[in-house]
Amino acid sequence: MRENKVVCRELDCGNPVSVSRGHLIEDGRGGVRLLRCSGDESSIRQCDIRRGRPGFCDGEYYHHVTCSESVRLVNGAGLCSGRVEVKSNQSWASVCEADFDRQDAEVVCRELGCGAPAALQGGLYGEGEGQTWDKEFQCKGKESLLLDCDTSDRKHNTCLPGNAVGLTCSEPDDVRLVGGGSRCAGGVEWYDQGEWRTVGTLSDAKAVAAVVCRQMGCGSTVSVLPGNTTRGIRVSCSGSESLLRECRRMHDLLPGLTVICSDLLVQPDIFLTDPMGGVSRGHQGPEMFRGYNFTITCSTQPHYPGGSFLLTFTGSNRTQTQPAVNHSAAFLFPAADDSHQGNYICVYDNYVFSHNFSSESELLSLTITASPLPAFIIRHVVVLLILLTAITTSYLYYKPTRRQKRVNRVSSMDLYVNAMEMVSLSSRSEAGPGEERAAQGTE
Repeated sequence: MRENKVVCRELDCGNPVSVSRGHLIEDGRGGVRLLRCSGDESSIRQCDIRRGRPGFCDGEYYHHVTCSESVRLVNGAGLCSGRVEVKSNQSWASVCEADFDRQDAEVVCRELGCGAPAALQGGLYGEGEGQTWDKEFQCKGKESLLLDCDTSDRKHNTCLPGNAVGLTCSEPDDVRLVGGGSRCAGGVEWYDQGEWRTVGTLSDAKAVAAVVCRQMGCGSTVSVLPGNTTRGIRVSCSGSESLLRECRRMHDLLPGLTVICSDLLVQPDIFLTDPMGGVSRGHQGPEMFRGYNFTITCSTQPHYPGGSFLLTFTGSNRTQTQPAVNHSAAFLFPAADDSHQGNYICVYDNYVFSHNFSSESELLSLTITASPLPAFIIRHVVVLLILLTAITTSYLYYKPTRRQKRVNRVSSMDLYVNAMEMVSLSSRSEAGPGEERAAQGTE
């Protein structure tokens, strides 16, 4: 893509969008081999060109580059970010932030062969030195080219400094890792001319792997191994490129690459449950009533078997560890009190591909609040409801004799007394001195 950028710049045709190839012999053309461009040259003649016999070209392919022609992103870190400029009267003009919205950005990202818009902000990539585009774009978001969109007169006569719109598109989905059980591990494949092709290299496998992990948002490289030998694409990278398509490529028979990136494990989920209904949703997160049991559950997607979950309570040294059973683990907390208030994080650890990997969940912020009713009163009400339900059911569905009725009444009364004694004992053992006195008054 460095050479392609130079070609598009020399022709004043915006950014390179795509590259294809053709057979020199079938086309009847000759060619020369470009050794290297830095990407900053104003002409392709300033690049290193291999001098040899006329018509000489390694691999017998020629390159066909498609440029964006009428829109480009400048001053960005790669091909998919920069200040938006539109070609107007054979010169390039910056676009004011007020004249450009997300639907316009979707068209630009698509036209440049990039993914969906990720950031849109005035002054993000500096100010243009030339003129400012004098129309307001009104794209619907489905157009193929920015100049296919409708335009209208600007609502503002001037564009203030710092308002030249900058755009960051997500990277194109033209690279993938297959066969590793995760999007961040497996054999490298590149989408080229309508099909997925295996990627290989001769000597700079670590550099290629670094670019692949960076483009896919998978962290850094953990390991890179040779894969199966197949006819694919030979790639040569320096390791600093943001996209694999910025690297040099040829078409040779080479072993493919298997790359393992550091962000192999999917981010685990963390959530709180309560069997007695003592949890509510607050402004800062879940709120738990004092005296209630609660459970914090950690889970992850089933990519790899085994592993374990570490539940950490931030701000203290309190941690708990459990093995992952069916890709989840539940941590039970009896009788919530003020010491349980704080932030919790699930950390999923697993040993995969001869390396240890880990991934952290989002933060769960838990607040402990006072219950609207004392816990022992709630327990009494629950027991009474259960007993009333049982007595009513027995009365409606059975017709016992007079003696059986007497026995049933005695048995029901014994059951009630025993239940109340158990609740009273439980309340005294769990409650403080003040709550115990209240429990005795209730009895």
